[in-house]
Amino acid sequence: MQILVQKYNFFTISLPISQFKCIFAHIFLTKTIFCMKKFTFITLLACTVLACSTEIEDTIVFDNATADKEVKLSNDEGSPVCAVHLQIATASEENGHKGEVVNRIIQKRLLNMEELTMQQAVDSFANTYTSFYLRKLLPLYNQDRADTAKRTWYEYHYVITSEARQGSKSTMAFIATTDYYEGGAHSVNQCTTMNFDVQTGRLIGLNDIFVPGYENLLNAVLQKALCEKVGVADISNLRQKGYLVGIQMFPSENFILEDETITFIYNPSEIAPHALGETELVIPLSNLEQILRKENKS
Repeated sequence: MQILVQKYNFFTISLPISQFKCIFAHIFLTKTIFCMKKFTFITLLACTVLACSTEIEDTIVFDNATADKEVKLSNDEGSPVCAVHLQIATASEENGHKGEVVNRIIQKRLLNMEELTMQQAVDSFANTYTSFYLRKLLPLYNQDRADTAKRTWYEYHYVITSEARQGSKSTMAFIATTDYYEGGAHSVNQCTTMNFDVQTGRLIGLNDIFVPGYENLLNAVLQKALCEKVGVADISNLRQKGYLVGIQMFPSENFILEDETITFIYNPSEIAPHALGETELVIPLSNLEQILRKENKS
């Protein structure tokens, strides 16, 4: 792309614009002195051209891709239904290439789809899910149709809601909640988080935050934080409360990185029985100074 700056018809200056964050070009054109009856007219023309790259550099802007679909399992009055509601925060086109990177990752993690726009993906997911429901559940429902007590077994739903917000000064946090019921004693509720580099759209993992060999110290800090949250002294007391039964402490893949803290989110049944719900552990980064990579230290 080029910008052409012309002063009347005397000459033309061509300014190339590509591969730059911002270009400030100050072009000082002619200084012409005209004398006319003892008056001096001095004309000074200063032209400033500001050109910025089309990608937004210090943040990621998000829109929403949504899909809502509901199907009845039969034509009967009071028939069970399958309801799908998807609201997925989506990096908008103005983010350029990094937005495409972000959307590919979100689409794969949440919908297990690739090579589609986000709107195409949510529409496809809703259609596929409801079609599967009708195909697989209708024969079973026909066998149970007379037993009204079993009708709730066939009431399916799949709901995803999400948001994107600034995490640390260099990252954007994406947080999605998925709730679905496909029969059984209760619905399944899960949180999925992702942290993106605001400059590139790259997914940030724990290996990008901590130095190699970070696991032992991080696990110890997390276990101490869990003990404090539950109000017990050690892991044996935690296990009496239902936490970490048969497993050791580990860092969740779901975390939110901020300037001063990192929050680890454990879904129901990950480190505790389902009835105890989700567990959040907020850890000050100052407690992890020993294992932080240099670029992540304040």
